[in-house]
Amino acid sequence: MTTTDTLEQLDAILASRREADSGSSYTANLFAGGASDIVAKIEEETGEVAEAAQLDDDGHLAREVADLWFHCMVLLQSRGLDSQAVLAVLAERLGMSGLDEKAARTN
Repeated sequence: MTTTDTLEQLDAILASRREADSGSSYTANLFAGGASDIVAKIEEETGEVAEAAQLDDDGHLAREVADLWFHCMVLLQSRGLDSQAVLAVLAERLGMSGLDEKAARTN
């Protein structure tokens, strides 16, 4: 399975949970809580990534980053976006220096 396949499958699952009963799944419950609940989880997961980065356990770091990505994808879905929106931005930035990209931002 390719990375794109994995992201597309996760996008589809997350989209299906947007309208699901909040008692039926963790993700549906996050959607029901709105942006503030989702952002709170992203903030929590960001801290866990930072903590894991200080350890000598690459598997733990990868799991924490996966948790962060998952919650960011939930946020995207809550706004009607998906992983393809982020991949399109990354594709635009390929070959561009970070300094040039930052200077070109309008917001």
